[in-house]
Amino acid sequence: MAQESVSSALRDARRVVVKVGSSLVTNEGRGLDESAIGEWCRQMAVLVGGGREVIMVSSGAIAEGMKRLGWTSRPREIHELQAAAAVGQMGLAQMYETKLRENGLGSAQVLLTHADLADRERYLNARSTLLTLLKLGVVPVINENDTVVNDEIKFGDNDTLGALVANLVEADALVILTDQKGLYTADPRKDPAAEFVHVAQAGDPLLEAMAGGAGSSIGRGGMITKILAAKRAAGSGASTVIAWGREPDALLRLSLGEAIGTLLVAPTQKTQARKQWMADHLQLRGSVTVDDGAVAKLRGDGSSLLPIGMTAVEGDFSRGDVIAIRDLAGLEIARGLANYASSEARLICRKPSSAFETLLGYLAEPEMVHRDNMVLSR
Repeated sequence: MAQESVSSALRDARRVVVKVGSSLVTNEGRGLDESAIGEWCRQMAVLVGGGREVIMVSSGAIAEGMKRLGWTSRPREIHELQAAAAVGQMGLAQMYETKLRENGLGSAQVLLTHADLADRERYLNARSTLLTLLKLGVVPVINENDTVVNDEIKFGDNDTLGALVANLVEADALVILTDQKGLYTADPRKDPAAEFVHVAQAGDPLLEAMAGGAGSSIGRGGMITKILAAKRAAGSGASTVIAWGREPDALLRLSLGEAIGTLLVAPTQKTQARKQWMADHLQLRGSVTVDDGAVAKLRGDGSSLLPIGMTAVEGDFSRGDVIAIRDLAGLEIARGLANYASSEARLICRKPSSAFETLLGYLAEPEMVHRDNMVLSR
């Protein structure tokens, strides 16, 4: 793999998801590490000031709750874990809000469950909210909603959550800050011949064999969850870096192209991955027909589809479903995620966005399909 492609994977990333683990956030369970959190927030502020968009996925609520409750070992009962999360989340959110504000940034707390991202409508709602926060220059601080999860809906670890968020917002890169330098060919604590892996391709089956082992007593993950997270993130074209969270200025140095930690490169670029996902989505739930003016804007200007350019709505679909966009001759010119259900689309067909609130009783987005959620057909 060329050195230029390695260095540019993070250097050219404009939208970055940063995930930090419990052991780092809570200094191995001793309590929230104000100094470390402050350092990450300072670096994120520099990145945002340079025109990048940053989302933080932070573990630590349960570990902080355990400390506040005086528990020395992680409980197994789900209701006790939920109670610890509820107690700890208060301090975790307050710490990030304080440190980000000290560096001139606004913050927002976002708690997610797997169900939020498995349901297409809630997926689209979460995506719209996060992209709006980024547009406003606010740093979303995301954690799993441990106070309500059960075995059926919990992510299992925040490495997976970081990857799912990277997929959700189409991030260019996922940075996983951990208590290890990166990936080795074997456990260096047990095998002195273990070699450090500087660069590899995300999804390489050999990586999973290298990453065996459990997480810490504080967190749930281990190196294997990070390898699998990188594979998942690569599905939407995001490369992943696994690096030591206490490496000085790690985020800033990565943004300059310095090789830190283990870089797992996505084999498919973001745009290609998005198009492939849309193109392979065979279960189209419906379609909309658009006039010649809308066709010209979609093809020529790369514009979003506005309802005023629609002439007809076919099928029965919900918000978040993939629909086809057809010209007056019935030829598919694009497909994308619908911002409105078919019943609502019929009401706003040929109407300006100024009329949506009167017709629907609310206003979600002015577009029927946003250009970021659309791919043109060949």
